[in-house]
Amino acid sequence: MHFKHPEVLYFLFLLLLPILVHLFQLRRFKTELFTNVRFLKELVVQTRKSSKLKKYLLLATRLLLFAFLILAFAQPFFEAKDHKNANNELYIILDNSFSMQAKGKKGELLKRAVQDLLEQAPENTQFSLITCTDNFWNTDIKSIQKELQNLTYSATPFQPESLLAKVKAHPSAFKKDIVIITDGVGLESKSFGKPQPDENVYFILPEAENTNNIAIDSVYLHQTLDQFYEIGVAVTAHGDDFKDIPLAIYNQGKLVAKTLVNFDQPKQQLKFNLPKEDFHGYVSLNDNALEYDNTYYFSLSKPQKNNVLSIGDNNNATFLGKIYTTDEFNYTHYELRNLDYNAIEKQDAVILNELPDIPASLQTTLKTFVAKGGNVVVIPAANANVSALNALTKALGGGYTYGNWKTEEQLISKINFNHPLYSQVFEKKTDNFQYPKTKASYRVQSSLPSVLEYNDQSPFLSATTNGIANIYYFAAPIDKDYSNFCNSPYLIVPTFYNMALSAQKVGINALVIGDSKPFITNSILGKDEIVSITNANESFIPVQQIMNQKVKLTFNDNPKTAGNYKVDRKGQFLENLSFNYARTESNLNNRNTAIADEFKEIDSTDHLFDTLQADRNDTQIWKWFLLLTLLFALVEIAIQKWVK
Repeated sequence: MHFKHPEVLYFLFLLLLPILVHLFQLRRFKTELFTNVRFLKELVVQTRKSSKLKKYLLLATRLLLFAFLILAFAQPFFEAKDHKNANNELYIILDNSFSMQAKGKKGELLKRAVQDLLEQAPENTQFSLITCTDNFWNTDIKSIQKELQNLTYSATPFQPESLLAKVKAHPSAFKKDIVIITDGVGLESKSFGKPQPDENVYFILPEAENTNNIAIDSVYLHQTLDQFYEIGVAVTAHGDDFKDIPLAIYNQGKLVAKTLVNFDQPKQQLKFNLPKEDFHGYVSLNDNALEYDNTYYFSLSKPQKNNVLSIGDNNNATFLGKIYTTDEFNYTHYELRNLDYNAIEKQDAVILNELPDIPASLQTTLKTFVAKGGNVVVIPAANANVSALNALTKALGGGYTYGNWKTEEQLISKINFNHPLYSQVFEKKTDNFQYPKTKASYRVQSSLPSVLEYNDQSPFLSATTNGIANIYYFAAPIDKDYSNFCNSPYLIVPTFYNMALSAQKVGINALVIGDSKPFITNSILGKDEIVSITNANESFIPVQQIMNQKVKLTFNDNPKTAGNYKVDRKGQFLENLSFNYARTESNLNNRNTAIADEFKEIDSTDHLFDTLQADRNDTQIWKWFLLLTLLFALVEIAIQKWVK
């Protein structure tokens, strides 16, 4: 037993006073004479014994009364088992990502967790609350009540590593209790590290009752027809036992197409024809699970011609003129000696067609061109200056090195069907394709993804990207003296056609919130002019970099809400743009409860504060001593009244 105020125990010396009073309290008895002294003597003896017993009882009662009263003021207590952590600071990490939109026994997981905090958190308890988007340091439940009630789902995924690092970096003189409230969807155990001696990490893992969910994964341009765009809509059913559901497409709020999705397979690819005109709308469906992935916003613009420039010998450029026809491309060809360098910045793609040498000035220009979003295709010449080639690949980002020339016939026998260059070209994979071959090529060292490979798995065509531009490297010349690649129309046409396309001119504009991928818009900005992104509910100014006749936009974590937006400059419309939430949390079956294996687990949010304090609160017993004081006071009164 311990005492909160042990100095009060010195007053126990006062117990000597009742003892002294008892010892020195002398009462004289008056003698009365009677004729029959035998009976009187017996009466006197009996009275003295009764009086002495009463005094001893009163003495004991008073001693105990004063002793318990003094002990009560000293406030005795039994020390808690976990008293060393009684002063720990509390940090609550609350997952407000979209998977917490799922419904548990008492409603949506996030809303239930918030409600439990509001109801169960003691008003005088200080804690810090960290979510995917907000930080509330050293606060109490009353101060953030309104913010918690208005807490919304975050477009930023739940990233425990960064949130834990933020908590650990927060200065504190005490140990930390870290409570993580998450459903565990899509999380890995390694994200939480190992338990640290100065931290107590607890997990609350709310569980959804219904884990079935249907998500619209993406919308893509399947092909461009004469009068229509054929778009594809990728839909995935996570779970089992799904019924047919309706899916609709809206343009500017008006219904333009509708169909019924049959989930005989979990993944479905739906095709729709849309008029070849500006589109600014969304695809939507309705299920009884997560809502955030039921709508996919996208924009399409009227087709614009792509600008393609090839540099090389005139005799080697004939096949390019047949691919880049005037109805879809503005194709220009220059020999190196006649090259207009100023024309490069106006292109969407530049093809270096078997140049024996690449001047340093051209290397610098192409480096700037790629940084502004232009595609570059490098086809080496048989007599190429390898040093100049490698200087160019290094300037464009590296990862690819040309080596020695080898005269060895090789078959181009493998197509990477999953590469974006071919993802929408072939309806199915084939192994009996009449593959082309090369008679000679360069030995290359490449860490870049291969698009086409030789039969020895060395790359023939490799590709890389900087997020806004693509760079393609061939390992061999493709003219007829060294290859029959030009005689394979089913391969060469889609290859060069897609390499020259600017996705922002012919593709679907649908960005992912939080993605670092920049966006290039064609606009000439004057001094102090800026581009803004707006819709009816939100407006923000992205990070922007002026690049001659283009502006590079970077959005970071903006916008906060998915939807259709427009790019404008001082109220002048430039183009349409759409944003969507990342589909990283659509699969509710991807729940990892093992993240709590090395840590402590609390049953539910409403038990949070009781669990934390269960073994940390000292057992206060001063009230019992006060009750004993009152009890012995009543005992004394009883003795005085009934003991003679």
